[in-house]
Amino acid sequence: MTTPQEYAHHSRYTDPGRYAPLLDQLPADVRQVAAVVRGLVVHYRGEGIPFTGDRLAEVDSRWTERLLATDQRRFPPVLDAPRPLEQRLVGCCRDAALLTVAALRHHRIPARSRVGFAAYFHEGFHADHVIAEYWNGQRWVFADPQLDQADWPFDTCDMPRSDPAPFVTAAQIWTAHRSGRIDVDRCGVGPDHPMRGAWFAGNYVLRELAHRRRDELLLWDFWGAMTTTDDGLDLDLVDEIAALLLAADNGDEAAERELTHRYATDPRLNPGDRVHCQSPSGLDALVDLT
Repeated sequence: MTTPQEYAHHSRYTDPGRYAPLLDQLPADVRQVAAVVRGLVVHYRGEGIPFTGDRLAEVDSRWTERLLATDQRRFPPVLDAPRPLEQRLVGCCRDAALLTVAALRHHRIPARSRVGFAAYFHEGFHADHVIAEYWNGQRWVFADPQLDQADWPFDTCDMPRSDPAPFVTAAQIWTAHRSGRIDVDRCGVGPDHPMRGAWFAGNYVLRELAHRRRDELLLWDFWGAMTTTDDGLDLDLVDEIAALLLAADNGDEAAERELTHRYATDPRLNPGDRVHCQSPSGLDALVDLT
């Protein structure tokens, strides 16, 4: 049986390695951890700062240990002192979620990153997004570490799930698209960005599965059945995985076991030892994950 405790241990991506003492110093409280993370990470395009070169390349750090190594080259060995905005780790929502999950797991609090879409960044548009999810002892709770509570009308560390929810998983978006309940062209990177639509949402279902199986890969990593066109999308495969993800979220243990088995055995779903990274940094290459 899958239990929340599976997510109380580090993955290869959340493992802080030699920087474990930095996470020892952090509190075992999601709100305080989120506040620390907001002081560590700056979004590579969200603040209007034109990051280039080595700074923009920080978006490809991928591993918590590498993220912390980059931070520690610039700042003293404490994490809870906010860094000047332009000197923070250049990353995105995935990195904020990863560091939050890493800190919680370090204190043996079950946590995982969730891949989906947020309705709160653009009116009438669902923007691709990654948040943290943690087990509070009774249920799984959504938390967006990028959001300052003072700026939002909902609880940012116990986000509502009732419809219309601020954040919905990729599987929810895909299922709504396939049943004709949403316009999938209103789901993607942004209202004025070409990366949107069915192929984009389908890829995110596969990314959601990877993160659920503790492979917290970058949003610009590609592998297996992922595609860049609607014609290349394996609709049956995405339908199956989305349905299993929704069932697992509703407590279906058989669905959870099937996801685990499929991810371990199907090369269309599991990246194995390498991914094709097509990054906003300009990197376009195969990356060895070992």
